[in-house]
Amino acid sequence: MRKLIFAIGGSLVIAAPVATADVVGVGASVSYWDSDLSGKAGKNNDVVDVENDLDLESDTNANLSAYLEHPVPLLPNVRLNYTRIEQSGSGEVSTQFDLVSGDVDSDLDLSQFDVTLYYEVLDNWANLDLGVTARNLDGELIVREQATNGRVSKTEVDGVIPMGYLAARFDLPFTGVSVGGEANLISFDGDSIYDYNAYGQYELSLLQLRAGYRQISIDYEDSDDRLDIDLGGPFVSAGLTF
Repeated sequence: MRKLIFAIGGSLVIAAPVATADVVGVGASVSYWDSDLSGKAGKNNDVVDVENDLDLESDTNANLSAYLEHPVPLLPNVRLNYTRIEQSGSGEVSTQFDLVSGDVDSDLDLSQFDVTLYYEVLDNWANLDLGVTARNLDGELIVREQATNGRVSKTEVDGVIPMGYLAARFDLPFTGVSVGGEANLISFDGDSIYDYNAYGQYELSLLQLRAGYRQISIDYEDSDDRLDIDLGGPFVSAGLTF
């Protein structure tokens, strides 16, 4: 992990001298993400399929973001992002999972809070940002037997994870229309997280509207607990830029 942090930090040092910015920019947005869930959860040596065994379905997927860009040389810009995913369902565990089996009710609560430091390498009709993200990942899966006084299993992952950040956008001049994408990613020592989206955007005065597709893949182990899941689906967002 230390080598990865040095590599990401080195890319920021390289990007800093060519970063471009001439005004202060502030923006914030809120989005709705209609995601599907697949994958597995592990507890000790037991594994359960979150889609087929637990039948988890989306309840709430909230995403809030804000950024500050400035013209101060060498200092990075700042972006904050918060994602909250809540899924619940009722299914059947045919083989024992952490002493739980039979008909079960399940809840998955996953939150991500990102602090991203980045530089604008290009800032015209083609826009390119490079940076590093510190992601606070907090996930909890609870599986409880439906029977009275049934057993309960709790799988938890928690950590602060450094990730590389890349964002690109291409504007169609004089129309307010653009297309782009963003990505946060890391792969190290058997763990990996990929979070990326592609979108179309329309800006009218201070209003910014987006629609696109977002995919998150998490393969993360915390002691004897493990989440290996994928979430993907379309999203829409609305924001203000100043």
